[in-house]
Order: sequence, then C-alpha cells, then structure tokens
Amino acid sequence: MFRLSLGASLVASIFFMNSAFADHASLKPKAYDSLGKCVKAALTEKDGKIVKVEFKSEKKVGVYEFDIETADGKSWDIECNAKTAKVTEVEEEVKADDSRFKALAKVSEADAKATALAAHPGTVVEVEYELEPDGKASYEFDILEADKEEIKVEVDATTGKIVEVSYEEYQIGKE
Repeated sequence: MFRLSLGASLVASIFFMNSAFADHASLKPKAYDSLGKCVKAALTEKDGKIVKVEFKSEKKVGVYEFDIETADGKSWDIECNAKTAKVTEVEEEVKADDSRFKALAKVSEADAKATALAAHPGTVVEVEYELEPDGKASYEFDILEADKEEIKVEVDATTGKIVEVSYEEYQIGKE
C-alpha cells in the first residue's frame, strides 16, 4: 500500500511540477490526496512555480517541502504537514552574500558546517541560506551519511545551534 501511495505521489508530483499553475484555485485534490492538498496550500502561501518537491521525515512526521520561485525572483521553501495538509513553515532562500543574511549571521558557514557534521558525520552535498519567518537566519546543510541516507541539518546562523534535523525520503526537481 505504501509503495502504491508513494508511486501515486511521485506521478502526481511530476504532473503538478510540469503544470503551469496559472490558476491553482481550480486545483481540487481528493480527500486522500495529501500531496495535492499540500501543493494547493503551498501555492496559496506563495504563488509561483514549484521547482522541487521533497518528502522528508521530521520527528517521525511526514513533511512535503516545496521550493517555489515567485514572479519577483525570490525563492521560498514551504513546508506542509503531509497528514494535516497545513503549512508549517515558510522560509525565504537567499544567496550567501545577501545583505540581510550577512547582517544576521554571527556564526561563520565553516563553524556551522562543523557543528552539523559533528552531530551527523558525512559529506555536505548542498548548503542553503535561509531567512526564517521569525527574522532569524540559518544555514541548511544537506549531508550524505555513510549509509547513503541524506539528512538535512539546519543551524541557526546567530547562535550556531542545531535547530532542525530531517531525513529526506525522496526528491523531485532541481537541486
């Protein structure tokens, strides 16, 4: 059953990502379609183009994360609880040299990376720079562990503390 649901979710993801979403108000997901509900919720939060979908486990809760590019050129990470279809987090993804990010970051990327790798050894395969809804900045490291499992470790750019850890189940779209 899980494989069927996962397969259906993957097909739905590919369909949604290739759709223009010109009128997502007309999207009417079925009661059992958590991905469709989360797509609609994410696009209601930030109208734009979904360029990547990840399914991850945070504290044993399934979460869809959508990378959305809006018409104004901004990039957003929108997280949606797979069970409730409620948006749980909205973060703006910025470049490392973004002046707002740099003003908030008191911990270097190298120190934040060392913290993430000390807690979760492996190879960093991607770094994101995020502005949180509460006005804070964070580094998000995608780490490939020795067992080939990918983990996301978010480190507060002001305090240097790990604030979130999640395991990626799958990803569709560009890195």
